[in-house]
Amino acid sequence: MKVTPIKKTYGYVTRQKEGKTQVLVFQHPIAEAGIQIPKGTVQPGEPTQHAVVREMEEETGLTDFHVEQLLAEDLWENDDGAIHNRYFYKITVSNVADEWGYKPTGGGEEEGLTFHFFWISSENEVELIRGHGDYLNLVFT
Repeated sequence: MKVTPIKKTYGYVTRQKEGKTQVLVFQHPIAEAGIQIPKGTVQPGEPTQHAVVREMEEETGLTDFHVEQLLAEDLWENDDGAIHNRYFYKITVSNVADEWGYKPTGGGEEEGLTFHFFWISSENEVELIRGHGDYLNLVFT
């Protein structure tokens, strides 16, 4: 039986602050979900670059950003055993608040939740949930 991987896009949203690169993360309101980077599922037939734009808008509320490049693509096994085909993009923004709360608009299990967004300045500043920090080293170089 061939398992079709679930396509996921991840956005390392970056900004420059006082000459240093920072990456956007959020505290999920459900404690076990931890600190994450914005990500989401690619719809059938949707190009991954379109999916990452849609997911960033739905999860963060940001609309003025630039998808700079695909940093990495891999196959990864989730905690539930599902295989994810992950696409990590570097995204740049400017003139963004230091922190904010946002209710994701994508529906589903995130309906009614508020994500608390903030910036980190190094890959070890916070502990991201498993898999989310796998390519941060490509941003903090």
